Amino acid sequence: MSLQSRLQWELKERQLLAPCAQLSPESRGRTHPETVHVYRSEFQRDRDRIIHSSAFRRLEYKTQVVLNGSGDHFRTRLTHTIEVAAISRSTARTLALNEDLAEAVALAHDLGHPPFGHPGEHTLNQLMRDHGGFEHNRQSLRVVEELEMKYPEFNGLNLSWEVREGLCKGFRESFGGGLQPSLEAQVADSADEIAYCCSDLDDALENELIRPEDLKEIKIWQELEESVQKQYSKLDFERKRRYLIRCLIDLLVDDLCLQSATNIEESKIQSAEEVRKLTRRLVGFSMKLRPQIQNLRDFLHQHFYYNPTVARINQRACQVLQALFEFYHHHPHLIGSKSALRIKKDGLSRAVADYVSGMTDIYALKMYAKHIGTDDLLKELLPPG
Repeated sequence: MSLQSRLQWELKERQLLAPCAQLSPESRGRTHPETVHVYRSEFQRDRDRIIHSSAFRRLEYKTQVVLNGSGDHFRTRLTHTIEVAAISRSTARTLALNEDLAEAVALAHDLGHPPFGHPGEHTLNQLMRDHGGFEHNRQSLRVVEELEMKYPEFNGLNLSWEVREGLCKGFRESFGGGLQPSLEAQVADSADEIAYCCSDLDDALENELIRPEDLKEIKIWQELEESVQKQYSKLDFERKRRYLIRCLIDLLVDDLCLQSATNIEESKIQSAEEVRKLTRRLVGFSMKLRPQIQNLRDFLHQHFYYNPTVARINQRACQVLQALFEFYHHHPHLIGSKSALRIKKDGLSRAVADYVSGMTDIYALKMYAKHIGTDDLLKELLPPG
């Protein structure tokens, strides 16, 4: 049996992928030049580096929506990331794009997320408002470019330019990219939207934070439920709910693929570089589904993300984050040797933000207990047992 070399894989990319796909051998390269791998393409190496990073492993213990440890079945930041990667890969394959690049961007997109979900991000942004702010996409780029320390020659993971470009949401021009990212990065971004809409709804229903009758105002859900009811009228609610979520994911992915394929064909683009010069994205949902997806997102914000039970616990958790941020400002020698090295280069506030944002939920609670005390706030947030 012969081994497939990197060159053979790259030849397959040229033969099978669309002209507008980002090919591995046409990557703009890495900040620090490295010898190419015998078997793996550049984006395959990126994917592996991300998976083996410390920041990726910590995602297992970071909140997606509901505080980590609140229940066995709630999604964590890691399970969300895996779902985004799976949708990204399937969509990229269907569109004849580079699925390795789409997967790598998806796997790295939340590496910079702090503990306690989006409320945690908002809290850190407020605390850092006089020092450049805090935003998880910028922090994800900072993680892969600077904060991971695995290699003797450089800081960061030294990922390819294309993966790092895919992490730049809202600040692409300052990174040196074009008006749009690669189609693969656009796929990962849309996959993220599908994953959190469907999975968050699933979590909310399973844990009875949203009732089935609350969804009567959601057209996309009602149409699916009516269709399923006709086919499986005697299905128990638990199995019906799971099947409906699956149908919802399928519907959104199918729409994304069909509409994106139409957009790409009508644009007549012939290279990945042409994609970056366009004024609009080509990967996206149809005009029919866009308002229905927005309706679902608005519903989740009102009934799940700001559900009184969820919001109260998350807000209390953010008090832990604020207390730690302030504590380490007064005791910078306790932020760890790696973080301390960055004080001179990036300033105390940024070094503290790096340290605190890298914590898992449970580690943040432990540090709060160690440095500040086991008060009622901590007892309320620690998982039972």
